[in-house]
Amino acid sequence: MILAVTNQKGGVGKTTTSINLAAALARKGQRTLLVDLDPQGHSTLSFLDHESIDRSIYDALVEPDVAAAEIIRPTTDEYLHVAPARISLAKLEGKLLGEFDGHYRLRDELKSIVKNYEFIVIDTPPTLGLLTVNALVFATHLLVPIQSSYLSLEGTDDLLETVDRIRKQVNRRLQLLGVLITLHDNRTILGRDVVAQVREVFGEKVFQTIISKSVRLEESPAYKESIFTHAPRSSGAKQYAELGNEVMQRA
Repeated sequence: MILAVTNQKGGVGKTTTSINLAAALARKGQRTLLVDLDPQGHSTLSFLDHESIDRSIYDALVEPDVAAAEIIRPTTDEYLHVAPARISLAKLEGKLLGEFDGHYRLRDELKSIVKNYEFIVIDTPPTLGLLTVNALVFATHLLVPIQSSYLSLEGTDDLLETVDRIRKQVNRRLQLLGVLITLHDNRTILGRDVVAQVREVFGEKVFQTIISKSVRLEESPAYKESIFTHAPRSSGAKQYAELGNEVMQRA
């Protein structure tokens, strides 16, 4: 399964979900590749030291002599590898502007290594630009994190329209795996109302697992760790482990 974690709204827990879902799958013995397509590189920095990264996904996408296998890095978990990002990735859209294969670069560069993994998890930037489109052209499935807050569904129509166009034109296998409610506070009426609203719109596509607001989840990237090594007994670790189970069941 090639899973793009996508929502053009920022601050919805997209990178947190990418990091911890990839870690959860790896902990279950699934060979997993985390592809960081966000120029901020936060997924990368949760597992790798910035100084140790000499080549990134940017190099694989723009340099003909750099193969994807050359930039993929192991982590402390034997089942988890990372295709790292650096800030140079922000230049990609300008670099590929007008290139006839601009939307296909990720698919073309990574297709040779797909067989090495049970899961490929792609962290995308909070836009519907060329990087996100590359992820959707390559992916088999889409996971959409939606924050449990006012206007939570704002922008999802644009995302789903983009997904529908890509499915019809270039990637017929792309489908919505599920919608994940994040940053949830069950103590508030608003939080409970948002959950009901999201379930009304997306029905069975909404994961049963809900990711609660958590100081531990917010802290873990700063310590360059997933929630499973930073706070293994926390509610966040339990919830992302449950999400991993759901993803595997839907795969």
